This record gives sequence, C-alpha cells and structure tokens, in this order.
Amino acid sequence: MIRTMRVLDLFSGIGAFSLGLERAGMKTISFCEIDPFCRRVLAKHWPEVHCYHDVRELSAQHLTADGHGDIDLICGGFPCQDISVAGRGAGIVGERSGLWNEMLRLIDETRPAWVIVENSVALRSRGLETLLRGLASVGYDAEWHCIPAAALGAPHQRDRIWIVAYPTISGRQTGTCTKVDAAGTQGLLQFGGLDSEMARAYLSGDCLAASAATCAEPWLDREDAGTAGRLDAHMASRIWEGAIPRTVPTGSVDRVPRVRALGNSLVPQIPELIGRAIMAVGTEMIERAT
Repeated sequence: MIRTMRVLDLFSGIGAFSLGLERAGMKTISFCEIDPFCRRVLAKHWPEVHCYHDVRELSAQHLTADGHGDIDLICGGFPCQDISVAGRGAGIVGERSGLWNEMLRLIDETRPAWVIVENSVALRSRGLETLLRGLASVGYDAEWHCIPAAALGAPHQRDRIWIVAYPTISGRQTGTCTKVDAAGTQGLLQFGGLDSEMARAYLSGDCLAASAATCAEPWLDREDAGTAGRLDAHMASRIWEGAIPRTVPTGSVDRVPRVRALGNSLVPQIPELIGRAIMAVGTEMIERAT
C-alpha cells in the first residue's frame, strides 16, 4: 500500500495551498511562512505541523534533522510584488519575487517528485522563461496554464498561472527522484499543450468535465467539507468571494493583516483540482521511488 504524498508548503500564507492538497489526499508535513499574522493562522488550524520562519534559512539539512526530509511535493506561490502589473515591473529578479531562487534551491536539494508553483499571470512576460530554465537546470520538466478562480465557479476572475513540474527522464536524477515514462504523464495536466481533459475543460468553460469536478462546488455547502473546517466560515467565504478589502468588515479584529493575507491567498479549489490530477498518475511515481 502506497503512503500518503508528503508536502512542503513554501510561502504558505494562511494555508490555502495545503487546504486544497489535503482535500486531494495529501499531507502537509512542513510550512514556511515569515508573516506573523499568517503564522498565527497556520498555528491555529495546523497545530501539529511545524512552520519554518524564513525560506532563505531553510535547507534540506534542516528538514532532515527535524524529521521532515522525506518530501514528495513542494508547493508555493512565491512573492508576486515585482511581477504583478500593480508593481514596478522588476520581474522575477526583483528583491521580493527573486525569492523564487530560494524555492528553486530547495527543489534541487530535496528532489521532490512533484512541484506546484502559483503566481501572477504577468509572470508570462516577467520571468517565466527564467523560471523554466531554472527548473530545467536542476532536472525538472514543467507544464503550465493560466487558471482563473472563475473557472471553478468563483464569482470573480482572480486569474493566476499554475506550473506543475516533475523530474525529467534525461536530466539530473538524485536521491529518490524517478520520473515515470512519457506515456505515464499524459493523464496529468498537459498545460503547455492544452491537450488534457482538464485543460480542454478550462478552455471550453465546462469545468464539470474535469476529473475532479466536485472541486467546483463551494466547500462550505458540501456535507463532506472535511478540512474546509480548518478555516472559519468568514475567512473561507472571503477566499471564495475574492478577498477584496470591503469583504472584511470595518472594525474586525486584525482587519489590516487579515485583508492583506486574504489578498495574497488563493482559492483552494484549484490546488485541490491539480492535486487530484497528480494523485491520479502520481502513485506509480511514488511507488517506484520508494
């Protein structure tokens, strides 16, 4: 029997990435988040999961020493301030968005079977080539697609680029990384070629045709909400509704950091959808690796 996929969640925010991946059947073993308010949210809802403070100080050696070194998947939405059109346009080499290099370093050090990256769609012209070259340099192929929250039923656009990476067949393969053959990846999200069931569903607008169709249902209305209970109803509904400032009532406790955290977050339904796709083809990869 194959073990549960173990996740290292970087730039964790309030945990929306892990919330989605846990619903797909994975388990978060470590967070890394520097913002004090977000760290308090993570500690409240994931008290059993260790949270590292600074990605620049985190290493595979630290993870192994703490018993968190056996990682199957790394996820993270590295800072977008230098990439977003609302920023000054420094791109992925900017001071904040340049933290991508720390994520890449940890990918190289830990050699996970899977990587999921989320960021602003402006990354396509402000660093995607650099990101993909970086992944290739450490032996990872990647597929990508822009998926708006609206594609899964949210009442707002919130368009983001999602990148799924995995070890190449011919690239560097150290530790336990072993990629399945090419045919084995065709059931994943062929974002680049847009030839998968899910990608076609996104483009056609028929999201219910995707293999993880139930992800499109608002979590708060589902009887099997499960880990959705980790976020209180107010916070979870704000994630779904767009996290715009006026959705957090004036006078709310910690209103400013709450608005900032929600604005920097993502809708958990999308990583759940991607996580289910990975689970559908990833068991063979993990089984071979172990």
